[in-house]
Amino acid sequence: MLKSWTPPLDVVVVGAGVVGAACAYYAARAGLAVAVVDRGPVAGGTTGAGEGNLLVSDKEPGPELDLALLSLRLWRELAEQLGPAVEYEPKGGVVVASTAAGQQALRDFAAGQAAVGVSAEEVPAERLHELEPHLAPGLAGGYHYPQDAQVQPALAAAHLLREARRMGAELSTGETVTAVERGPDGAVRGVRTDRRRLAAPAVVNATGAWGAELAALAGAHLPVLPRRGFVLVTEPLPRVVRHKVYSADYVADVASGSAGLQTSSVIEGTPGGPVLIGASRERVGFDRTISHEAIGRLAAEAAALFPVLAQVAVMRTYRGFRPYLPDHLPAIGEDPRVPGLYHACGHEGAGIGLAPATGLLISEQLTGKRSELDLAPFRADRFPASTDPLEKP
Repeated sequence: MLKSWTPPLDVVVVGAGVVGAACAYYAARAGLAVAVVDRGPVAGGTTGAGEGNLLVSDKEPGPELDLALLSLRLWRELAEQLGPAVEYEPKGGVVVASTAAGQQALRDFAAGQAAVGVSAEEVPAERLHELEPHLAPGLAGGYHYPQDAQVQPALAAAHLLREARRMGAELSTGETVTAVERGPDGAVRGVRTDRRRLAAPAVVNATGAWGAELAALAGAHLPVLPRRGFVLVTEPLPRVVRHKVYSADYVADVASGSAGLQTSSVIEGTPGGPVLIGASRERVGFDRTISHEAIGRLAAEAAALFPVLAQVAVMRTYRGFRPYLPDHLPAIGEDPRVPGLYHACGHEGAGIGLAPATGLLISEQLTGKRSELDLAPFRADRFPASTDPLEKP
């Protein structure tokens, strides 16, 4: 039996992925007594299946881009503090278009982003190979986004939690939350797990694709649904892909709410040598079946964009579930319907990049500080009760 927390807890964070880790880190840094609970291991869910994208290039002006710009600043600070172990790489991104119409669409998109602080440089077709020598010929052009970066997501979560524990936080893995306790006034009083009771006036829902389940335990509706995706990992290679490179179609796929299979090229090298190839999206519940169609499409699209990859061996494939909300914005902050319940989930494929800002905003709410961003667009009660029924794993 684990010991009860002494002194009393200020907050229980449910979820030990990168978002939960960031919430714990910033809450502990603010002087709060924090416990993190996860039914699996650290980074055992969506985080462990992520590529580590820290992107502004795929976000149009609005609340998510504001969140991403804040997060990029925080990731730079964290990289200095956490050191090389998190494999932070400010390598930039390159978005490419295959047609003149696609290039014009990128041009219009970048013009809107520039007004809110995103740096982007148009790259004509004849200069693409200066950035990426192995790109296929015949592309219409592209855009270079120097602010895009990458981390190793599982390592980032682990080191954020290490720092949180150094500041006094408790971490318990393999422990399942079975109930969210509420008092006569409806406010949160803590959680029960399969091992014990943890009393606290605040609970943070950082359970990713399972966010609807934790919300339901507290009596709140939050229509988080899983959106399955696959990533291919090649054999180790010399650095044949220098940036994060993706096709213009990727931006449209991110914004789409389609339940059907969508694939668009997202390709990047890693410090260890393997090339990561994505991205696919489909809403099939928590079905973990390998989709040969998705894998085949990803491989073919990668080889079309980087012909050098056509003869490269794929060493493994992994899949995960992006936590999808219908308007593509995460739920962040206190739930107006359940005092003391804070949401930090629904980031879809951007959770790695948006984690630090999410954690900071949650800690600011917990401590009564003025938030750096307006949290109104992220309110959990913005969805009607009829929005997408909860899908069970």
